[in-house]
Amino acid sequence: MGAYYLAVDIGASSGRHILGHLEKGILKLEEIHRFRNEFHMEKGEKCWDLQTLFGEIKTGMKKCKEAGKIPASLGVDAWGVDFVLLDEQDRLLGNAVSYRDSRTCGMDEKVYRIIPEEELYARTGIQKAIYNTVYQLMAVKETRPEELEKARTFLMVPDYFHYLLTSVKANEYTEATTSQLVHPETKDWDTELLKQLGYPARIFQKILTPGTILGGLSRAVQGEVGFGCKVVLPASHDTGSAVLAVPSSRPDTVYISSGTWSLMGVERRAADCSLASKARNFTNEGGYQYRFRYLKNIMGLWMIQSVKKEFQEERGLELSFGEICEEASRQTIPSLVDCNDDRFLAPANMCREIQAACLESVQPVPVTYGELASVVYNSLAKCYADTMEEIQAVTGKAYDRIHVVGGGANADYLNELTARYTGCTVCAGPVEATAIGNLMVQMIANGEWKDLDSARRCVLESFAVKTFRLGG
Repeated sequence: MGAYYLAVDIGASSGRHILGHLEKGILKLEEIHRFRNEFHMEKGEKCWDLQTLFGEIKTGMKKCKEAGKIPASLGVDAWGVDFVLLDEQDRLLGNAVSYRDSRTCGMDEKVYRIIPEEELYARTGIQKAIYNTVYQLMAVKETRPEELEKARTFLMVPDYFHYLLTSVKANEYTEATTSQLVHPETKDWDTELLKQLGYPARIFQKILTPGTILGGLSRAVQGEVGFGCKVVLPASHDTGSAVLAVPSSRPDTVYISSGTWSLMGVERRAADCSLASKARNFTNEGGYQYRFRYLKNIMGLWMIQSVKKEFQEERGLELSFGEICEEASRQTIPSLVDCNDDRFLAPANMCREIQAACLESVQPVPVTYGELASVVYNSLAKCYADTMEEIQAVTGKAYDRIHVVGGGANADYLNELTARYTGCTVCAGPVEATAIGNLMVQMIANGEWKDLDSARRCVLESFAVKTFRLGG
């Protein structure tokens, strides 16, 4: 039995602890702990409960101890753009505000009065999204300047959890790039940009790359969970980890990291900060070993998750995602909506918002959960097809394969639609891609594999991949 490694994978709707080890060259996974995550309202803001989440992190670690499976190392990955500020006593300043909060409304215009939108993209290569850290920090500066003045430390969400585990402060590279404040050539904070925007450079920590051994567990954490181990930085942005687990080294493969968000793109060695790239709203997020995740953010399964939740809360229907997917496949409603419309980011009611969008565009209005899901799935597949055309136009390459990883790999109907709309072969799996990518970085750092290519070959041999083609 090989050494164990622990991936703590925290998404915007749930979190999980996955133990991994090699057994006769095959990567074996075991889910140790799973927990819910959702934002809540606090003083009029949508916020994350980071202290409760850290309690869940330690609960999962205790379960490793109880099972007698002590990891050699662990790493935490989470979503991008959100952050905390700490004062000189390392106390939290303000709330841990969610990217779905409305505080950034109008903050893009305030940023662009200082630096034009085109110049900001040319300097960072990061797509315009109203929830990006650059706009969130402007919201703090404009509405609560005292918090920025008192701040001594800026940590993004997984950075904060790593700090709580080790007492070491650092910003991890893949996560940091989602802030829209990192220069794609220097791979470091753009200090001139920070100065222009009035964000104090002193609060930003040294940027460290995936595979860095951050340190050991603090004495306090060791005493609580009952063991010590190394903490190794994974690609702590969850998409950065998920892309690592795409089991293909083919240069003609497009990936979709399909979960709450759908992140669709290709791996590249250099960033494309051109106006043509900006016009299509592509982003150049940092990846493992300074690769770039050249991709587009698409609203993703958040819309289905919301429909499921609303039918449960309002009508008492307990539905699985499998049941929703199957019912959607039986529908004939032709309506489509723009999944990337900001109206679907955090509506008061997703079902009513989808219905309103269909009514406004003079299309049949979905009523049942099957019809609503069908509209969402078909709209996502259409969006994937449009994005594929854009990727091909920008890169000048033809792609015939899409590899879907993450929770959406289980959505057979969506994968069938994706093959139909794009005309590409769709390979789906593995589902736990983010946790696997997290484990891969830890295990490469510990010498289990010599490089990323060998790790990806092992992933391909270890997990089932389902294939969907146009016409069945």
